[in-house]
Amino acid sequence: MPRQNTPPADYPQAVLQQIEQLAQNIVIARKRRRETQAQWAQRLGVSQPTMARIERGDPSVAMASYVMCLWLINQAQGLADLIAPQNDLASLEREVARVQPRPRSTTKKTPPPGPSSVGQQAASAFYRTRPGGMKKAMGVAEPQTPESAYNRSAAGLAALISGIKKERP
Repeated sequence: MPRQNTPPADYPQAVLQQIEQLAQNIVIARKRRRETQAQWAQRLGVSQPTMARIERGDPSVAMASYVMCLWLINQAQGLADLIAPQNDLASLEREVARVQPRPRSTTKKTPPPGPSSVGQQAASAFYRTRPGGMKKAMGVAEPQTPESAYNRSAAGLAALISGIKKERP
C-alpha cells in the first residue's frame, strides 16, 4: 500500500518555519489568557500531549487542531481569506496574461500570388469599354448589339459623372 502522508522531514523549510511561528503565537495567546495546556486541550477536545505537540509546531498534528486554537482566541474568521481567489495575485496575473490579446507580428506577410496570365487576360477583357468584351476574349459568340445601345450607355454614364440630367428614352 502506498504512503499517503509526506513525512515532516520532507516538508519545505519555509513550511516548517511557518508552523513553528504559528505554534509560538498559540503559546503566547494561551499564556496571556493565563490558561494551562490541560485547559486548552479540554476545550479543543484533544489530549494534553497533543496540545503539547501543537505548541511545539509538530506538522503531523491535524490542521483542524491548529484552526481550533485560532478559533479559541477569535482569530479563525479570516483564515479562509488567506487563500481567497481574489487574493491569489499570481493566479490572477496568469489569467489576465492568458486572456489578453497577443501582440501581432511585425513581419510583413507576402501577398498571395497574382492571377495567372489567363486570369489577367480575362480581367482586361472584362474591363474593356465595348459591350461583350469578356465574351469575345474568351471566344464566346454573342449576338450583335446595335451601336446605338452602346452609345446610350456610355452617354448615360458620362452624364452621371458630369452631373447633367439626361432624358430617358
